[in-house]
Amino acid sequence: MLSFMDAYALWRSLPFPRSGLSSDLILARSDLAEADEYVTTVIRYVERGVFKPAPVDVLATLQELMQRIDRISEAASDDDRAIARSQHAYAALLSLVYRQFLEVGRSG
Repeated sequence: MLSFMDAYALWRSLPFPRSGLSSDLILARSDLAEADEYVTTVIRYVERGVFKPAPVDVLATLQELMQRIDRISEAASDDDRAIARSQHAYAALLSLVYRQFLEVGRSG
């Protein structure tokens, strides 16, 4: 498993996934952007040591989103399926980063 700082660095270096052509993937990308915004609380922790978790259950949100993207992927065209996989991977990385942030922040 990636260390917290490795996962954080990977997240910060990755481009945000594309939206695809289907309305479902466009909506999933919008929801992914909202989750990404909540995960930005991690930046304050890394840069300034401020541990302040988001006001929502980010991990549950991301889990639901990944399941939804998986369902979308099943009926998607080849191009949209590749985009769905990239959205799912990005959500999984956000989940890893945020889970590790909670563990590190609460123990420190």
